[in-house]
Amino acid sequence: MPVAKAVCVLNNAPVKGTIFFLQESENSPVIVTGEIEGLAEGNHGFHIHEFGDNTNGCTSAGPHFNPLNKEHGGPTDTHRHVGDLGNVVADGSKVAKVNITDSIISLSGANNILGRTLVVHADPDDLGKGGHELSKSTGNAGARVACGVIGIAKA
Repeated sequence: MPVAKAVCVLNNAPVKGTIFFLQESENSPVIVTGEIEGLAEGNHGFHIHEFGDNTNGCTSAGPHFNPLNKEHGGPTDTHRHVGDLGNVVADGSKVAKVNITDSIISLSGANNILGRTLVVHADPDDLGKGGHELSKSTGNAGARVACGVIGIAKA
């Protein structure tokens, strides 16, 4: 596989941003970079959801992308959904700078995220360790404040 690039535009006022995905080869990690504006200060769950369907806002994106049928976890956990990317952190100016390297998601093959929805949540992702009834399914990350479909980027 040659270098693959993807992009996701998040736009749900006041939250907006652009996230880029880069994968050098089929077996290399995916580098996720970008910036999200308009978030409350602090941690926000950051996940890839199963469907690239935003016909009913972020709700129609379905659950976290989880082709291996695992419990929710953090990005470095052995047991996690493919789509579990942890948290992004917004600073005092309501901006989150994203710089994540992930070895589970891919831009090809079984864990391909192209055509799926990237969702930013209102609350922190507890990484499956919060003890809340939603910890093992969603990280108890709260409402979906912005989302966008991940598409193939111009080379």
